[in-house]
Amino acid sequence: MSDTELYVDPAKAKILVVDDELVNVRLLEKIFMSTKYENITLTQEPTEVLSLHKEHDFDLILLDLDMPKLDGYGVMEQLNEYTNNKLPPILVLTAQHMQSYRQRALDGGARDYVTKPFDANELLSRVRNLLDVQMAHKYMQHQNEILEKKVKERTKQIHDTQLQVVRRLGMAAEYRDEETGLHIVRMSKMAVVIAEAVGMNAHDCDLLLNAAPMHDVGKIGIPDNILLKPGKFEPEEWEIMKTHAQIGADILSGDDSELMVMAHDIAISHHEKWNGKGYPNALKGEEIPLVGRITALADVFDALTSIRPYKKAWTIEDAVNLIKEERGEHFDPNLVDCMVDNLEDIVAIKEKYAEPTE
Repeated sequence: MSDTELYVDPAKAKILVVDDELVNVRLLEKIFMSTKYENITLTQEPTEVLSLHKEHDFDLILLDLDMPKLDGYGVMEQLNEYTNNKLPPILVLTAQHMQSYRQRALDGGARDYVTKPFDANELLSRVRNLLDVQMAHKYMQHQNEILEKKVKERTKQIHDTQLQVVRRLGMAAEYRDEETGLHIVRMSKMAVVIAEAVGMNAHDCDLLLNAAPMHDVGKIGIPDNILLKPGKFEPEEWEIMKTHAQIGADILSGDDSELMVMAHDIAISHHEKWNGKGYPNALKGEEIPLVGRITALADVFDALTSIRPYKKAWTIEDAVNLIKEERGEHFDPNLVDCMVDNLEDIVAIKEKYAEPTE
């Protein structure tokens, strides 16, 4: 059976007949057997209706009112509570002719009201009309679900593509600086450990994981003779080198997505210092975006403990000692405490994503 048949063809509709009188149940069974409808459930127990509906999700319920144990109004109350007032179509089929009964049934959620004795052809016409509307509604709901699924899949594809672009952009900057892509993997994961410890929510931590790798993207704009210089920079060379923070921010500006906004904030601020002596804007304390402060700490720790062409790797102990010395000077004191408290997790990242040995 195709989806279209399931949601469009009334002959596939699931119908429940509820009447405590066996003769009435048999009569309705005979009427439906003479028609195209092929999915009919019969019950004389009104107390079973809710469980049956949970199992089958009926498209139409034919419901008697006067029944022992639980009358038709009680059945509708149960269904209303279960479906959050989104009942399946209910056609009340009863011997009660009084207007008060009719009004109460309609107020309770019934879509139609037929009194006994009834004309079989008229009943089937009413059933057909109710099912035509119900099946059209189900089909539209099904189409909306398909559309929503496609939108989610497409959104995920765009998101994944965006992440691939930004990761590779970050790696491009690192490779120019004779570092490996594993540095940005390590430092971004370390940044998340610190962010979680300081109370950042899961959504922002995920953004940070993917934005932090772009912190040095501005190095793309630094000339090789300066960027790759093995020795100490001359004052004018250092001034050019420092422009990479602004270059990176310029590259990442102009996009209002959460990821790119955060990446911009990190690029422009990850060389600022808690004491106000950083660059490019000499921001101080909490003037520096939190994500910039976090990235700076993770970046420095991993850089200190990694081998570079111009230096040996520091020990974990030496790197932590330096960071402690810079607590309140270079780094946010609270973030330093969070890093130290979670050093075991950070070192585990360091080991898991270590540089391959030659």
